[in-house]
Amino acid sequence: MKVTKKQDNSHDCIVCGIDNKLGLNARFYETEGKKVVALFKYLPEHQSYPGRTHGGMICALLDELIGRAIWIDHPDLWGVTMNIEVKYRKPVPYDVPLKAIGQIDSETSRTFSGSGKILDHEGNILAEATANYMKLPLSKISSTDTSHMEMFLIRDNVTDV
Repeated sequence: MKVTKKQDNSHDCIVCGIDNKLGLNARFYETEGKKVVALFKYLPEHQSYPGRTHGGMICALLDELIGRAIWIDHPDLWGVTMNIEVKYRKPVPYDVPLKAIGQIDSETSRTFSGSGKILDHEGNILAEATANYMKLPLSKISSTDTSHMEMFLIRDNVTDV
């Protein structure tokens, strides 16, 4: 998939925060066809059973992925999760590069719904989710007006994901 835009990261987010030592440090890219792709790797600290990633960390990545898809057409809106349903298809390993793909499936003036999946390097679906979100500006979500300053672009040379 051709990358059309790199999305911002934050400092402390458990999913995209580059300064969070226990976070995923995931990188998100918008692609042709209005999809969002995440490149990331779970850490051993994210395990449940030995060799397997905890379901809560899998859900967190999928939630962030689908929620970020709204930025493709509405860069000033944020998605606040109303509900999410995750289907765990295969064990999700840690310490290996993974890819996730998400998209918006429908939207109204106040809400949107989307879907996403986590894939291994062979393209096998490890987990997938559908979720519904409320559209809100950051000023309605955060109690501080500096939260948006937390987001910043990390430049890289990724052109295909």
